[in-house]
Amino acid sequence: MKINGTHYRSIWPTEDKKGVYIFNQEKLPYEFEILTLTTMEEAAEAIVSMKVRGAPLIGCVGAYGVAFAMTKDCSNEAINEAYEALVKTRPTAINLEWALVRMCELLKNTEEDNRVETAFKEAAEICDEDAQINHSIGKHGLEIIRSIAANKKEGEVINILTHCNAGWLATVDWGTATAPMYLAHDLGVKIHVWVDETRPRNQGALTAFELGSHGIPHTLIADNAGGYLMQKGEVDLVIVGTDRVTAKGDVCNKIGTYLKALAAHHNNVPFYVALPSPTIDPTVWDGVEEIPIEQRSGKEQSHVQGMDANNNRSFVNIAPEGTRCANYAFDVTPSEFVTGLITEKGVCKATHEGLASMFPEMVKA
Repeated sequence: MKINGTHYRSIWPTEDKKGVYIFNQEKLPYEFEILTLTTMEEAAEAIVSMKVRGAPLIGCVGAYGVAFAMTKDCSNEAINEAYEALVKTRPTAINLEWALVRMCELLKNTEEDNRVETAFKEAAEICDEDAQINHSIGKHGLEIIRSIAANKKEGEVINILTHCNAGWLATVDWGTATAPMYLAHDLGVKIHVWVDETRPRNQGALTAFELGSHGIPHTLIADNAGGYLMQKGEVDLVIVGTDRVTAKGDVCNKIGTYLKALAAHHNNVPFYVALPSPTIDPTVWDGVEEIPIEQRSGKEQSHVQGMDANNNRSFVNIAPEGTRCANYAFDVTPSEFVTGLITEKGVCKATHEGLASMFPEMVKA
């Protein structure tokens, strides 16, 4: 997508093909900084610190982390060490583990002399696949928006609510939840997006940054405002992303998603989840009981990032001294509160049967 008129992906190779460029998302949208990753350790740190975030992008950076490791040591032992170092960086999003398993299995079946070339080629392929998958998600989600538009008066705006950032900054390109929005806007469908601020890291600012760069009308709202807007009929549709979907359709996403799903259910607002197939975890059934929920530093809760009066990026402490902060990064929305899953193959019900019919190679009937 575009920033200041220039098209970017969220990860792209360096000129010598020995590293990758990323945006430092710790500083966005207040500072625009491009970082270079060339080692497995740098890739791991970027994931842990959330210089990169979003399940698909984490998987892509993890894949390159394995490739970087191969430039130092191509042994099976080094492959295993890279996997162990990278898989523990973020425990909730399944895309990371998926990408690492894919890389490691391929490399162990490749001659050592060819492992470096193979690793970089496969990591690039994972990135290209993600962009293609997300564009397909966009096309299927577009049909949902069009169906809502068909029941509106001519020229009436469709109001979409989203939570967290499931845009191109969280993927390689297009995003998941945002892909249908981009396509709808580009085709002239009148949409407006309610953007949840998404405390504590305020990823809604990233969504607002993206939508603004694309010219899509949007409004940043407090996390607690969504239910009120649904009560007043100001939300036609909710679309969010996800970090893991279970075999029965439970959805794990940024903390606060569950409450939006409950409000949508109570107010008869369609609640859709956009996901690439690598986000499906067929080994998990009950998301509430089985998915590990990452707990991050309380400082993310107590300190808010923004621009000060001198237009400098700064952090402000909002918690009383000595207050203990609990920072749960994700929650799980049970499948019965999900209207449907928007995938690269189409839209299906958030049920085991729905997923099995759409992805029989992954989810057994």
